[in-house]
Amino acid sequence: MSVRPVSSNPLAGRHVLVVEDEYFLADDIVRALQALGAGVLGPCGELEDATRMLDDHLTIDAAVIDINLRSEMAFPLARLLRARSIPFVFATGFDRAAVDAEFQDIHLWEKPLDLTAMARDLTELIRSR
Repeated sequence: MSVRPVSSNPLAGRHVLVVEDEYFLADDIVRALQALGAGVLGPCGELEDATRMLDDHLTIDAAVIDINLRSEMAFPLARLLRARSIPFVFATGFDRAAVDAEFQDIHLWEKPLDLTAMARDLTELIRSR
């Protein structure tokens, strides 16, 4: 995976929570976000760890969430993010049909991910917040 840093660093100064239980994909997501200037929290591979990270950090600007974390659905975390007005995207192997009705408006990036496009989407969500 090759993501070239961009000169404007659109995520510079932003803190992004990464919630992904597949090690290599989590690493790729982290690298892509860092290449765009983001400070990354995580990655977290378990729902409990991600929830604790959310509770422990005052500044989280956005999140990338895998829907299925070790056979546990991440919708409770999504509810917390939404309640705190933190924009997020789903990065998952599931299709739109697996997403709870309340989250049909959330951008869904199916694996294998286009990391550059996903990071760009996340940037736009942060800017429009």
